[in-house]
Formats: sequence, C-alpha cells, structure tokens
Amino acid sequence: MLTQAENELMCRVGPETGMGHTLRHYWIPALAASELPERCGDPVAVELLGERFVAFRDDEGRVGLLDESCCHRGASLLLGRVEGCGLRCIYHGWKFAVDGKVLETPNVPDTRFKDRIRARAYPVRESGGLIWAYLGPRDRQPAFPDWPWQGLPSANVLATVHRVECNFVQVLEGLVDSSHLGVLHKNGIRASAQSELKYAAKVATMQFDLAPRVEEEPTEFGFHYAALRTAQDDGVVEARVTAFVMPCVVLNPNGDVATLVVPENDHSSRFYHIWWDPARAVGEDPLRTQTLRFVGLDDESLHAYGIALDSPPERRPQRGNRFHQDRRLMREGGSFSGVSGLIQEDVAVSVSGGTIRDRTREMLSIADLAVGRLCRVLLESARRVKAGQLPVGLSPGIDLGRARGVSGQIRADVNWRTLVPQYRRPAALGALTGPD
Repeated sequence: MLTQAENELMCRVGPETGMGHTLRHYWIPALAASELPERCGDPVAVELLGERFVAFRDDEGRVGLLDESCCHRGASLLLGRVEGCGLRCIYHGWKFAVDGKVLETPNVPDTRFKDRIRARAYPVRESGGLIWAYLGPRDRQPAFPDWPWQGLPSANVLATVHRVECNFVQVLEGLVDSSHLGVLHKNGIRASAQSELKYAAKVATMQFDLAPRVEEEPTEFGFHYAALRTAQDDGVVEARVTAFVMPCVVLNPNGDVATLVVPENDHSSRFYHIWWDPARAVGEDPLRTQTLRFVGLDDESLHAYGIALDSPPERRPQRGNRFHQDRRLMREGGSFSGVSGLIQEDVAVSVSGGTIRDRTREMLSIADLAVGRLCRVLLESARRVKAGQLPVGLSPGIDLGRARGVSGQIRADVNWRTLVPQYRRPAALGALTGPD
C-alpha cells in the first residue's frame, strides 16, 4: 500500500515534479512515425510529460521536435509552415531547423542576429515505427538503447498508438499483472486457441490456470516478473517471464512484442505496441490486419471504442457512457466483460479507477507482487534523481535494449531464472525502498 505522498510522487509528471525530472532522463516515444508520414507535411502537436511541443519532418526526411511556442513572441508553431529544411512561424517569418538553429529572421535588419539565438529543440531518434525524444539534461543524455527490433526492415515491424485517459502508472500496472489475463480476457484467450496467429497461440495456455504463481526480481534495467502456471502435463510448468524496462517499456513473454506507456500529462497517456519478426512481414497485410484485429487495435475498433488519437471526447470510454460496456451481451452469455477486444478490456479497467487512482485504499495480494515491484522501481528512480544520482537503468555500461521477455516450459523443480541466464540481481537493487 502506498502513502498519498508516494502516489503523488509516482504519478505526477510535469517539469517541476520528481517523476517528471526522472522520466526526462530517458529516451521515450514522442509520437508514431506514421503521424509524420510526409516530408514537408503539416507540423504535428505533441504533448509529452505535461509540456507542449511541435514535430515536423523537413524536405530531407529529418524530424524536428521544438517547443510549441515560438522563441520570438510565443505564437504556436503548430500554425507554422514546413518549408524546405525548416519550420517557419507565420507571425514574423522566423524559420527554424530541426536542431533549433534559426535560419531566417526576415523582420530583423541585422543578418547576424539569427546567429546569436536558438530555438529549444530536442534530440530525436526514429526506431521501430516510433519517434523517440530525449527531454533531459544534455550532459546526462544516455546512448539510445539497442532495442531488439532495431535494424529490421519496416515490413518486419508493426507499430500502433492509441490514447488512454488515465495516468500512465495505471496502464503499466495492467501490463505487469498476469493473473487478470485468464479472467478479464476470458473470451479472447479462449478464441486464441482457434487462431493461426503465432501471437495468439502463445497466450492460449493461460486459460488453464487462473491463479499463476507470481515471482519477481530486480534487474539492472528494472525488473523481471514470472507467471508460473501448471501445464496440462504433470511435472511441467508454463513460465512466462516479462521484462519491465525503465521507465515505461514492457517486453512481453512472447518475445516479439513490446508495449510502451508514455504520459502526455498526469491524466492522459499514449499506449504504443511494437511487434517485430525477422522472418515474417508482420508490418504488411495479411499479417498486419490479422494481428491488429485479434487484439482490437485496428482503426475500426479504436474509433468504435473512442481511443483513437482523433476520437472526440464524448466517445472516449468513461463513467457517463459506462465505458461502452454491453450488459445485455453479458447477461446472454456472449461476453464475460461486456467489452469487445483485448485492448478495450484493458482500457476499461484502467480508466474506471479514475484518472489517478487512490492507492492508499488498495488491498494487494500475493498475485500483485509485480505491481508492488513496479512502484518500488519508479519511486526509487525518482528518489535517486532527487539525490543527484542516475535513475534505475542508466548507470554506465547498462544497455536497456538488452532486456528480453521470454516464455517456455520447464520442469517443476527448475528455477524460471534459467530462462534469462544473462541477468543477475544487482546488489544495489536488492533493497529498493517503497511499498510492501
């Protein structure tokens, strides 16, 4: 159980908050590459960690991320024009390159004036269908992680994004909570047994044990948690090991799926999925459409449930529309949850607790060990940053991209840690402070 002060520290992400300072030490996704599909296309508004930015792609395909307010007189650069190698403010014509260099100031007679100023721009990297940004101190900028999908052709990577109207921690908690899968997702898990998708086949076994044994352990990048289910064969355990990578990346036990939850602000989050497959074109049809429909991330499903980026406020799942739950279908036995789609079910329970859930009233159980560890790691990272130290995962020599999620069948007398032999419990993380 958390105190109110711990809950506030963990959930508030603005620039003057402890968690806000912490998150700014990492590379985090700012938007999907699909939101900037064209060179010299329209600039795009980006809200990230309680601040507003504008992203654009110049005529050479380079991406820029600038403060939304023009550094001259504060007009929104969302109104700007992307021209050649820069973004031009329509107020006085000042033009900025992707790195913030001022290229033109047509209303200033002194041609050297532009060389003395610079717009605030942020480092960006494009990887796995996402555009990542670093918003923290320049002298502490870490190397970009070597994620497992890096270097694959675009056809072998599939990235999606949708919006969830609640704090990012609530969404992350669901991603490290294996015991809800066979309950909340009962219909979808059962349907997976009939699916030909590799993704579906890997989760089908979860329907046979609704109370997995859960264990967790800190790692240099965050933590592992293992959900251990008794297999149908005697003496065999189905082990699914998830890796949580600070500050917001969850590597699914399937081994080819990453989920990332990034705060737009205290009350709204962007939820990204990345699938990758070195051998198959998961980013192209028919696999693309089949995968997205199975989990409820196709455009039709996202708009129907009101969680697409452009969904109007009145369509978003909320108490006023009962989170789009179909009670008639529940009564008739057609659906356990009354919510259609795996992702939609997760969104419903995440937002139903309010935009920032009151964790002082929670009664956690043995099934919630990974949720407790998540809170510990987040809080420990914030406390380290306050003390002038680096947060979890950013010590010299650590590559966050080395983390992996894995699954497999092991004998009941075999430790699940044999599935991740390259990781050991760091002594410095052995006694992370936080909730019990």
